Amino acid sequence: MVLALIDLQRIFADPDSGWATPDFDRVIEPTKALIELFAPHVVFTRFVAPEKPAGAWVPYYEAFPFALQPPDADDYQLVDEFKGAPTLDKTTFSAWGPELAARSDGRLVLGGVATDCCVISTALAAVDAGVHVQVVEEACAGSTDDNHRKAIDIMRLYAPMLEIVSVDQLR
Repeated sequence: MVLALIDLQRIFADPDSGWATPDFDRVIEPTKALIELFAPHVVFTRFVAPEKPAGAWVPYYEAFPFALQPPDADDYQLVDEFKGAPTLDKTTFSAWGPELAARSDGRLVLGGVATDCCVISTALAAVDAGVHVQVVEEACAGSTDDNHRKAIDIMRLYAPMLEIVSVDQLR
């Protein structure tokens, strides 16, 4: 079992960023509670730009040129509350892959941002791989409140392989 904390980075926390997640600050305390529950089985993931976008990523980064920064840029660092934690870096929306699979025993717990992008992408990829996924609703935030709610509702459709849970349910 592993807790994957998706993209708790400055680029999503900064209200002036083109990728700002309005409720980012709300997920900090539930995330700290999850870390206490799951340590040492905790993985922080980071979405980072590729050195040279290819395929469908070319127009994506044309739409978001501010994001074409190296992985060591300040914007791509974890927020101060989690600064210095080791990270699993990906250039894709989904953090699921061999590295995360190797840390999972068939169960994956998720929190992070944005619910409607990298969290749902990771959850669905893991479900497709046969992993039981639990998404901790109060430890996630979306690009908007409405988009967060829609993503949570979509993920509920994948029950029983994917569950929407609370921190209290995991205690």
